[in-house]
Amino acid sequence: MAEQRRETTELASGPTSALAADLRAAVRGEVSFDAAARALMTMDASNYRRVPLGVVAPRDPDDVAAALAVCRAHGVPVVPRGGGTSLAGQATGTGVVLDTTRHLRRILDLDPGSRTALVRPGVVLDDLRAAAAPYGLTFGPDPSTHSRCTLGGMIGNNSCGSHSVAWGTTADQVRTLNVLTYGGEELHLSRGGWDSVPETLRPGLRPLVEQNLALLRTGFPALPRRISGYALDALLPENGVDLARAFCGSEGTLGVVTEAVVSLVEAPRARALAVLGHPDESAAAEAACGVLAYGPLTVEGMAADLVPERQRALLPRGAAWLFVETGGDSAAEARARAQDIVRGCSDAVDGVVIADAAAQRALWRVREDASGTATRLPDGSEAWPGWEDCAVPPARLGAYLRDFRALLSAHGLRGTPYGHFGDGCIHVRIDFDLLSAPGIAAFRRFSEELADLVTAHGGSLSGEHGDGQARAELLPRMYGPELVSLFSRFKDVWDPAGGMNPGVLARPARLDENLRFAVLPAEPVRGLAFSYPHDGGDFSAAVRRCVGVAKCRTESVAGSAGVMCPSYRATGEEAHSTRGRARLLHEMLAGEVVQGGWRSPEVAEALDLCLSCKGCRTDCPVGVDMATYKAEFLHQHYRGRLRPPSHYALGRLAEWLRLAAPFARQANAAARVDALSALAKKLTGIAPERRIPQLAPRTFRHWARTRPPVPVAAGAPTVLLWPDTFTNHLSPSVGIAAVRVLEAAGLRVRLPRAGLCCGLTYVSTGQLDRAREVMRRTVRAIGGELPGATAEPAGQGLPAASVRAAGGEPRTGDLPLVVLEPSCAAALRTDLPELLPDDPAAARLAARVRTFAQTLEEYAPHWTPPRLDRPVAGQTHCHQHAVLGDDAERRLRDRAGLTGTLVGGCCGMAGNFGFEKGHYEVSTACAEDQLLPAVRALVPGGELLADGYSCRTQLEQLTEGPRARHLAEVLADAL
Repeated sequence: MAEQRRETTELASGPTSALAADLRAAVRGEVSFDAAARALMTMDASNYRRVPLGVVAPRDPDDVAAALAVCRAHGVPVVPRGGGTSLAGQATGTGVVLDTTRHLRRILDLDPGSRTALVRPGVVLDDLRAAAAPYGLTFGPDPSTHSRCTLGGMIGNNSCGSHSVAWGTTADQVRTLNVLTYGGEELHLSRGGWDSVPETLRPGLRPLVEQNLALLRTGFPALPRRISGYALDALLPENGVDLARAFCGSEGTLGVVTEAVVSLVEAPRARALAVLGHPDESAAAEAACGVLAYGPLTVEGMAADLVPERQRALLPRGAAWLFVETGGDSAAEARARAQDIVRGCSDAVDGVVIADAAAQRALWRVREDASGTATRLPDGSEAWPGWEDCAVPPARLGAYLRDFRALLSAHGLRGTPYGHFGDGCIHVRIDFDLLSAPGIAAFRRFSEELADLVTAHGGSLSGEHGDGQARAELLPRMYGPELVSLFSRFKDVWDPAGGMNPGVLARPARLDENLRFAVLPAEPVRGLAFSYPHDGGDFSAAVRRCVGVAKCRTESVAGSAGVMCPSYRATGEEAHSTRGRARLLHEMLAGEVVQGGWRSPEVAEALDLCLSCKGCRTDCPVGVDMATYKAEFLHQHYRGRLRPPSHYALGRLAEWLRLAAPFARQANAAARVDALSALAKKLTGIAPERRIPQLAPRTFRHWARTRPPVPVAAGAPTVLLWPDTFTNHLSPSVGIAAVRVLEAAGLRVRLPRAGLCCGLTYVSTGQLDRAREVMRRTVRAIGGELPGATAEPAGQGLPAASVRAAGGEPRTGDLPLVVLEPSCAAALRTDLPELLPDDPAAARLAARVRTFAQTLEEYAPHWTPPRLDRPVAGQTHCHQHAVLGDDAERRLRDRAGLTGTLVGGCCGMAGNFGFEKGHYEVSTACAEDQLLPAVRALVPGGELLADGYSCRTQLEQLTEGPRARHLAEVLADAL
């Protein structure tokens, strides 16, 4: 069905249809010319946007050659693309995009003896590092996007990373390359004099070099991070006429890499981190050069603006820090080297050595996420790349930063520099106004002046990410017109037809052309259900949050608590990543490629496999909240239209369960009849592979009303326990256990009146008008706004009216709200105030939400839980990870002797998602990502924990091991 729609949504023009048909006939890989495929490739991680004609995912080098031949015959340009994380626009183009990430991902050979690897261009860097690790080897260059960037992209940009002070750039690690040119020539590139240069290139390249020796010897600044322009000096005789090195950094303008032999380096067996505090970034920059004498692996710099408060406790005093990594054959040796650096750097105001691996990883994650977090300044305003990575000689970095700050101030701009201080390379996002004509004109003026400033300091316009569209126009200011003219001649030798990635490097587009914001609506998108408080109420601004760094394309979260993005890990499809969906929403708002606005079938199809896990809300460096965007889209998409059956069945689950409660036994009996169950699933849109859960014969509320009175000490703190739909109707044992534990901890437990709902299932299915209705009722009932509003006791046998008449009970608006189901807690904490932004009581209610463990920690801090001393397995609920955090849960487990770390990721059920027809395969793949392997590894007698009803149901239906239980149940059993 989706394939059929794609065929009908392709560009209908004759030439384009013929191009697509010829490509399909010639290429064995996927050929996509539909609107969705094109929309996904319009942008990289830069400010730029160019719309391709189509996308080809070649299966092997023969496919690459076939695609080039077809494109050449049609006169259509070609853009090679890896992970699409380029920050200067070089991974965008108007012709055919060659997506190397789908099939060209094999590590063909890894030779520990010669310390080399033979790789295809789509190999992800972390995959190569993982393959080399058993031999004590690694690939030296390591950009912050190491979990998703590809070797081909790194070669194209001559990428570096934080360890370049030790291991150089990608060009330093490339030995040979196999390349296909636009003209169809297969070339082998290496180092070894003019005789090693392919005969087809030699007549053009040799005179270009030999007639311009003086210019090539004097025209390139000598600094470790000179990435700008073509590396023509690599062809000088004293440099061995290294054609492979000259190709590195060519940004897809010369040919397509099909294979590469790269060098591997010995990885230190142990590492330590010296963190040096300085009064400001300039002081840190000036100190960086002196640290190089100690032979560190990295010298990174970062100011306080980019370090979250929770991480600053790890850092010494100061307002800016140098992170200096050391290595050694043992932990003691690495630590001693770090201690030498701390002792020897007298210009630091403070210094510490961090030897703990987990603490080091936490700090490196802050640094790696900076390319995203820097896009939002402390006041929430937007900042953009464009001058992301200028580099100057390290000895001049302090002076350059002072001049750079002065230039920012003179233009009324702001930005927070950070980066590779040991190499003189600075990253920064600047709050350019790229939405208005005057702002874009100011962007151009600043760019021209900054190019002059960098050149005056002997620097390079690009120190890591390449020139692309962002800086190539300004290369004459750095190199002069004569040397830049050689760049055009160099390009023409390789690509006389100009078919490889035109508009980049040679004869570049203007830096203020093709800006990705130009196509967005001039006015804020209004008429929305959610308030988008962090984006000024503008859906367009919310979508702009995605800058394309693609952390959501990471294929494994193993070993971390991360969640994002489970559907991408299950499918491997860009459309099912957070970035892919954000790109489609961007193009939906633009209305050029993706048409139909909120009714767009392309966006609906991509969002269909979004689990609404909320992982991106926390894991995305810029806080893209795709669960909210999906709910908004569904709300708008189905406004005034018939919805899928599952929306009525599962989205209104609370209503159906209340009606079914008196007939629970009969309903359960019917569900066990195969024919009736199959019919029910067909009518309600439930996946046929799923078993319909059993209703509780007695609800949690019924238990609470009928249990014997429980004495509570005078003055005991009172808490309001939220009997969510799942706990009340499907899993009352969780509520019963929670009451027992809370009372054992000395707390008085009350319940809100019956018939209330958090609105979760309405939100997840985009029924936002109905969600607001039920949320308003909840806020009115327990928000403390009604005179005398109180609660039902749990087990005192008194109806709410009697409690109100008796008096003396605290108002519900003053009580902490204990929510046992993490997804309901997240809905009350975030969705409720964002759907009811004008109701102060909604914000107050949201602030009162506590998890079970948070309640015990905050209101019964001296209670000692029973000691169980057994291992656990399970998964932190994705909504808890994203919204509430699980620190209190981890501390409670530790105090109870429940050992082991719960895995990250998502269980795959995700509320209604895993039950809906068509989602079963993805749902189970998500479970297999981390959760099910962890369950299989659980030792006999271990405890399987899952606080979410969805997670417990997924485990019940996919495993045969121990029953998964809520933490409250485990503790209650041991009381």
